[in-house]
Amino acid sequence: MKKERSNENPPRIPANPYAVSLTESLDVIARSSCMPFETDKGLFCAVGIIGQIEGHVLSESSQKVTKYDQLLPLLVRLEADPRIDGVLFLLNTLGGDVEAGLAIAEMIASMQTPTVSLVLGGGHSIGIPLAVSANRSLIVPSATMTLHPVRTGGTVITAPQAFDYLIKMQDRILDFIARHSKADREELHRRMMRTDQMANDVGSVLDGEAAVACGLIDRIGGLADAMRELEKLKG
Repeated sequence: MKKERSNENPPRIPANPYAVSLTESLDVIARSSCMPFETDKGLFCAVGIIGQIEGHVLSESSQKVTKYDQLLPLLVRLEADPRIDGVLFLLNTLGGDVEAGLAIAEMIASMQTPTVSLVLGGGHSIGIPLAVSANRSLIVPSATMTLHPVRTGGTVITAPQAFDYLIKMQDRILDFIARHSKADREELHRRMMRTDQMANDVGSVLDGEAAVACGLIDRIGGLADAMRELEKLKG
């Protein structure tokens, strides 16, 4: 005869395996080169995008790099955690892998969590889409941003399709920048193709004031300004 189950010890409902405590979550975030910080407005995180943007090919061990395969999952975690009120991106990058940089920029642009970018030192090449991908963008006066045509390394097949691919990639970058900033696309392309600014390259170098004047960056500002912008977005 089947024994009736007693109500004195009801079956234990298993805990959500995906739920983690705030301490555990922040510990993982901190190990991912992301620094949590708290103000009277809420809990925020600062994420550094530093050095070379590393793509599918490993950079030299002596270089400082931002690994996109580590940064993308971190962005997912920050977006999914309702306790994070905003993310501050600190940029000082030479640029790097175009597809990896665009992947990071698209992720940042698609986040509902409030985001602010601050360009320090430099936000060059693919660093420009990364800078404009946030809800608000700031740059210090001494920082510079280099806008130049897409380059490629390694073996190049001298066929029309190879050059068409580079042009399409360049168009993707220009379209993204124009979509996420106040800059005019045609003006960006003109600056990208200038030959009178750099001795051994094509393109333009913009300091902080020039980046704001052409609509690439929202405003001049430093760390305290960027933190205030983040708090305003949080509401």
